[in-house]
Amino acid sequence: MLIKLNSLLNAADIELPDQQKLQLIGYVELLHKWNKAYNLTSVRNPQQMLVRHILDSIVVNPHLQGRRFIDVGTGPGLPGIPLAIVRPDSHFTLLDSLGKRVRFLRQVQHELGLSNIEPVQSRVEEFAANPPFDGVISRAFASLQDMLSWCHHLPAKPEGRFYALKGVRPDDELATLPAGITLESVVRLQVPELEGERHLVTLKSN
Repeated sequence: MLIKLNSLLNAADIELPDQQKLQLIGYVELLHKWNKAYNLTSVRNPQQMLVRHILDSIVVNPHLQGRRFIDVGTGPGLPGIPLAIVRPDSHFTLLDSLGKRVRFLRQVQHELGLSNIEPVQSRVEEFAANPPFDGVISRAFASLQDMLSWCHHLPAKPEGRFYALKGVRPDDELATLPAGITLESVVRLQVPELEGERHLVTLKSN
């Protein structure tokens, strides 16, 4: 699996220390193992997980600003765990409402020795951000409007940002952003061997 990961990282022009590569592979191995019982992801092939979960998450890294992040609706830890591995100086709160997912995240935290993640079981609208976060990250929400509605209390103001991982560029959603929200950027992400488009939408509260 390391050969495959190295070729993907080279194609994406990403350099990582060996320790981080081994942690990423360890995460994929845990995801594959637990997936049989917990049904954490529809991706069954570990080689495909490297493309669709690992690379798809860490290509976001250069665009993040700050050190305290929350991954809302993290599921099995995506994109939060791969980002936490490649950003060891940042801290990631991993929020999900399902207990089995949070149990998996705690197992990953324990086995990989990740001291910079905090798995939390909660509904997002009931979670108190204390203190608020530099960045609110999600690739789980159906729409930007839902994300902003449910997560409006999470980022620090005025410098905190919302980072929404999207497939095709969501121009219809961007045309109807609520008052008080500014579009900072839409970046097309390049993920080697991934079919379809990927975009990162960055928003700020005024």
